[in-house]
Amino acid sequence: MIRFPSGTERKGFGMNQNTKTLKKVQKLTLIALLTALVVILQILGGFIRIGTFSVSLVLVPIVLGAALLGPWAGGWLGLVFGAVVLISGDAAWFMGMNLPGTVITVLLKGTVAGFVSGAVYRLIEKKNRTAAMFTSAALCPIINTALFFCGCYLFFFEGLTSAAASGGQTLLAYIIIVLIGGNFIFELVFNLVLAPVILRLIDVGKKMLGQVPKND
Repeated sequence: MIRFPSGTERKGFGMNQNTKTLKKVQKLTLIALLTALVVILQILGGFIRIGTFSVSLVLVPIVLGAALLGPWAGGWLGLVFGAVVLISGDAAWFMGMNLPGTVITVLLKGTVAGFVSGAVYRLIEKKNRTAAMFTSAALCPIINTALFFCGCYLFFFEGLTSAAASGGQTLLAYIIIVLIGGNFIFELVFNLVLAPVILRLIDVGKKMLGQVPKND
């Protein structure tokens, strides 16, 4: 016997579909806003320099997106961050040494940093939301810098060795002091200082998505 849904059931089914569609639109809107914010902050960050390279202000919206929308959103925002770095010419010096290596390093470090930050936040959030936020905020610049460090050794060893020798430094000292140093410290402190603000923004975002913010 074929049973057709009653009017009430059809209405309930329609409401569920509308709710799902609305949530998808809200998530897409949020990811679009955060993507735009990443682009704007990376361009503005180009004017703030510590040492040789500009600092990355975009790690904050990457952490926010990763915590609010999940690891894949964090990975996407990290990928956008890397793409803007390449397009803006901020990595031009490295491109002159090794173009494929520069593209791989810049895109990979942002993507992995965003994805891992989101995954770790989701994992720790179940026990303590504040701890999850501070851990995620710290991991993002740490992973971003660590992968940049690995890329320097894999793809730019000869060029950086030559640059270090001209300044009377070893390669390791040159990478840590000149290329990473102040930039990493600024990005790490900046993320940790703004971690409580990111938590508040996550609450706002979850309310927009119809979710109940978790308490510690």
